[in-house]
Amino acid sequence: MAGEGGRPVGVGMLVAGFIGEFHTLGLRYVPDTRVVAHADASPERREAFAARFGSRPFDSIAGLCADPDVDLVVVSLPNHLHREAVLAAAAAGKAVACTKPLGRNAAEALEMLRAVRAAGVFSSYLENVVFNLDMMRLREMIEAGAIGRVTTVRAREGHSGPHAAHFWDAELAGGGALLDMASHGTEVARYLLGKEIAVREVFAWGATLVHGARTTGEDNAVMIVRFEDGRAATCDVSWTSKGGLEGRFEVSGDAGRLVHDMGTGSIRAFIERPAGYLGEKADAETGWVFPVPDEVRVHGHDAMMADVIGAFRAGTRPGETFEDGYVVNCVLDAAYRSMRSGRWEPVEIDEEVAAG
Repeated sequence: MAGEGGRPVGVGMLVAGFIGEFHTLGLRYVPDTRVVAHADASPERREAFAARFGSRPFDSIAGLCADPDVDLVVVSLPNHLHREAVLAAAAAGKAVACTKPLGRNAAEALEMLRAVRAAGVFSSYLENVVFNLDMMRLREMIEAGAIGRVTTVRAREGHSGPHAAHFWDAELAGGGALLDMASHGTEVARYLLGKEIAVREVFAWGATLVHGARTTGEDNAVMIVRFEDGRAATCDVSWTSKGGLEGRFEVSGDAGRLVHDMGTGSIRAFIERPAGYLGEKADAETGWVFPVPDEVRVHGHDAMMADVIGAFRAGTRPGETFEDGYVVNCVLDAAYRSMRSGRWEPVEIDEEVAAG
């Protein structure tokens, strides 16, 4: 039970890299919440995490899920471990939150969704971009009628390549740049156009243009997502974009346009000497750089983790659900089919999930 007996919510972190750090730091301002345990396959990382956050280290997913002090398991692991972790948490009766993409494909995501439903446990999908302050402001303006009826959403996301080896193994990860990055743009489009509007079909292109020596997956991709009311969203993603992290989102309506560029940020600097860490995927330490102030907050992790804990405590539906993660996987599955067929492909959603 959440905070049983008035105690803080006990969080168990399944971590394996920087995203686990972001999720953990996203909890730092959430009241009555404590990271009580963590698991990592690397002994060095386990020890470093324990020293930094003061939580109990485990060397396995099962060990952490068996800890009686853990109320909520946060899955911040590589794609190929999401299914194992979510199923283990559900089997142990733990609430669970899982980072994007929920599964490597829709079949995995559906299995996870069914597991948490069968176990009757709380679940939440960790999609940070819809929780950053600028994106939430965009939706407020849309809801206020500032740009009239929204017609299209465009997302451009890129960087020069992943930082961890598992991303480059397309079979292990489940895909390349499209799965990695368009998972964000897909959910942004649903968030801004309205999740009640069903996604119907997808047309996509993808190719390995630069990193053929490192991966068989696509390092560049473009997809068009068409909704049942005829409106569309485009996602343009790249693992070969130089100059740091790109994240540009544009929303057009019949009475205006909204633009959010999370890649440049509020600070621009020209420096001749390094200043330390500047931000995720920064390609240069000197010259023109774009330092990110409080990156965890700016990229939405603070608000996202507050939403997860708040919903868990209240027993309510979080802002992002496993159902949302499953739909995103269905859209991306259709995109991969379209890459192979060269045609528009339908988005195939399980009838029970589609019915709500």
